Amino acid sequence: MSETKKLFSFEFVSLNLVSLFAFCNIAVFYSFYSYLGRIGIPVEWRGFLVGLEPMTAFALRLAVIPLLTARNAIRVMLVALLMIMVIFPSYVWVVTIPGLILLRVLHGTAFVLLVSASTALVVHFIPKEKSGQGFGIVSLAALIPYAIMPPLTEALLGYTKNEAYIYAGVSVLVIPGIGLLLRLRSRVAQALKGMNTALVARPTTRELSENLKQLDVVLLLAINLLMYLSYATVFFFMKDFSLQLGPGDVGMFFTISMLMMILVRLLGGTIFDRVNKLRVLQIFLFLLALCFVLFTYARDFWTLYLMAAFYGLCTGIVFPLLNATMFSISPARLRGLNTNLTLFMMDAGYAFSPSVGGALHAAGYPFGVLLSLCAGLVLLGLVLAVLLERTQKQHPSEAFAGE
Repeated sequence: MSETKKLFSFEFVSLNLVSLFAFCNIAVFYSFYSYLGRIGIPVEWRGFLVGLEPMTAFALRLAVIPLLTARNAIRVMLVALLMIMVIFPSYVWVVTIPGLILLRVLHGTAFVLLVSASTALVVHFIPKEKSGQGFGIVSLAALIPYAIMPPLTEALLGYTKNEAYIYAGVSVLVIPGIGLLLRLRSRVAQALKGMNTALVARPTTRELSENLKQLDVVLLLAINLLMYLSYATVFFFMKDFSLQLGPGDVGMFFTISMLMMILVRLLGGTIFDRVNKLRVLQIFLFLLALCFVLFTYARDFWTLYLMAAFYGLCTGIVFPLLNATMFSISPARLRGLNTNLTLFMMDAGYAFSPSVGGALHAAGYPFGVLLSLCAGLVLLGLVLAVLLERTQKQHPSEAFAGE
């Protein structure tokens, strides 16, 4: 619960494990754009199909999150996991555009239900004074799959020769997820009895409206959107960009960057709660913009691997600071809502990035142009972070002050 001083409770750890299993089912799709080409999908459809899953999540999340509470979250997560058990094996035999459209919509629906419900519940088990460390751990659950699944998939492709079999195979991770949720049901119900009823009830329409009128909240959501647009571009198009560099393993790029992000979160979790969050955020937004510029100068895989470490360092600091800041400025009753709104920005980034990137590729633009555009987006995020700091000087918030 948010009132407790303990972070690593059974509930907190279990919910993060379920999230880890969920993100394994997303991280395995890093090569989906290339896979669509291999099964004969025309280039003008590939970006749309890649983006349709996050686009579905983007379209549904705003409708879903006002309905989610700590009381119904477990039931919703169980439904989502059961959907995944049916959807993922279907990738083996669904190879037509109409079939893939339906599959991607169902995939996006299951994912938004699972992650939104998990988020609505886990925030009640993060102490406010440990928000930086708590969200560092929460983000690890989303990061570890991106370090493991790409290289594992690349290795398994040598045997399966088809990504669809791997997509189907990861659905087995649903089984331990369901087991954890069934074990959690009684424990969460018992924990909720000790909470203030107002904290776990649905927010009112007036609260939702007032929340979105807060300049702090709007600026943080905008920075999240710009970050996820850039992050999704790397995720979906780095494999195709790397093919221009000659022989090498793009899976290693993801492994190095994600391991760096994980290392930063493990070593810096408690530090995030003792620094001036906005000032550190601004520094690493600038460094991240520089990183995107340097990507375009990579001429071999060794340079790309070095840049992967730099990229992982920057994103490994920026994302938990954004989440911890949003958590800290939000009233306890709206923390789940606002954290889910940041996930809505993630949906938007993953939905629009492949569509725009695919369209630019189809128009003949090289992938390096996409990375240059990402540098511009991150710089815009830096401008908004500076504006946010000035706003906070007029209306101070504990979210940004170091201890």
